[in-house]
Amino acid sequence: MSSTVRRRLALVVSAGGAMLVALDGTVLILAQPSAQRDLDASVAQMQWTSTGYLLAVAALLVIAGRLGDRYGHRCLLLCGLLGFAGTSAGIALAPGIGWMIGLRVAQGVFGALLQPATLALLRLTYPPERLGGAVAVRTSAIGVAAATGPVLGGVLVAHLGWRSVFVINVPFALAIAAVALTVRAPAPEHHEPTREHSQRLNVAGAALVAGVLAIGVYTLVGVPAHGWTGEPTLAGLGCTAGGAALLIAHERRAAHPIVPPEVARSVPVTAAMAILLLTAGGMFGALFVATFLLQDVLGLDPLAAGLRVLPLTVVMTLGAPLVNAALRRYGPRRTAVAGSVLVTLGILSMSCLTSATAWTWSGAACALLGGGFATVMVTATGTVVGDAPPGYAGVVGGLKQTAMNIGPTLGIAVAAGLMQAEAFAAASSPPLKALAGTAHTAQPALLALAAVAALGLLPGLLLPARPTPNARHPDETAATSPSRAAET
Repeated sequence: MSSTVRRRLALVVSAGGAMLVALDGTVLILAQPSAQRDLDASVAQMQWTSTGYLLAVAALLVIAGRLGDRYGHRCLLLCGLLGFAGTSAGIALAPGIGWMIGLRVAQGVFGALLQPATLALLRLTYPPERLGGAVAVRTSAIGVAAATGPVLGGVLVAHLGWRSVFVINVPFALAIAAVALTVRAPAPEHHEPTREHSQRLNVAGAALVAGVLAIGVYTLVGVPAHGWTGEPTLAGLGCTAGGAALLIAHERRAAHPIVPPEVARSVPVTAAMAILLLTAGGMFGALFVATFLLQDVLGLDPLAAGLRVLPLTVVMTLGAPLVNAALRRYGPRRTAVAGSVLVTLGILSMSCLTSATAWTWSGAACALLGGGFATVMVTATGTVVGDAPPGYAGVVGGLKQTAMNIGPTLGIAVAAGLMQAEAFAAASSPPLKALAGTAHTAQPALLALAAVAALGLLPGLLLPARPTPNARHPDETAATSPSRAAET
């Protein structure tokens, strides 16, 4: 198989895997009301179909990336795809809500296995000078999934029932797995004496990472219900901080830390993950507020509100390939800073929406968000994957995906917490359903979210000023290193 064909197949697998996860998340939102009625479930039980999945994914992404570095990314990718297909089929046949929750958690485990591998596959098959284009295509694919997911989910639920949204995952995942079988990615190079020695899994560290991330995400998910000063939130934040301190101490002493020192000391990698987390937090938090603002302030129905947000996904999908050209000309630092500015301006524009505002204003705000987020996403992802130390593409990909999962959760927690606080001040009734998506409660939240997005400027300034590949592509080393073999 020629290197060109191998790269194209790897890109198909990477983009397809990313689309599979994105589609599953968007179509589920529309399936939940029908599933709740069919399974006679409570609102809290249905919430756990999302929370359980999120906790499993967030807790295991870094560990899954480390396992990919140890056992091979194609192996983890295939396990993830086949498991995702199997659990999707199980959910479609679930006889009760308990089965659905349990299978959604299992689906999150397999989703965690496949996500870092999709990024590592690009790192191992594309030379540094072409990696940006591949990442841009992958980002556009995610935008397509985000745009088509709600429409596809609505059609499937309306005509075939809620179970059909999980049935479609099965052939999609199996098709991606079939293509993945044809991809032979070069094995990563390691500088340590033996691969076994360098990639031994630290079980205690893995347990600490999973526990800290799970507790932290669970705490953030509960903020809309308990507020930032509620006892469950404060207890969760305290446990997260204590666990993080214990994890750091353990990682410093461990012979084989979960996050290798080469990764932890990489300024471009850590800066890229920080800007992703902050930008995703600002944007997704703003979209959470926008759902109340567009429907309660502007009086739009759900369909009309969805159409107002459509420019975001359109600009994100079409703009991602253009970001690669900007990267080549201006470098990661200026490109990422420009993206952060666009996202911040988009959020600030949303805070100006009123009942007298024309639809063009909301469309422009969403277009700014889409263009800015695509810019940050392509730049940061390319930096994370491209600057990953040899042999650690998986764990770096897991860290990147973790940032992309925690960021939106943090943003929604900030938005809901502030909106509840404003509702408390305006009236004595604080329930989330009475957030009263008015300008009074939405504007302070949007201003805070704009500040969160603006904080992304700080790590953005730490990114490389110019696109300077810091390592040879694995193909080049393979030609001079007989000991390296293709993954099997």
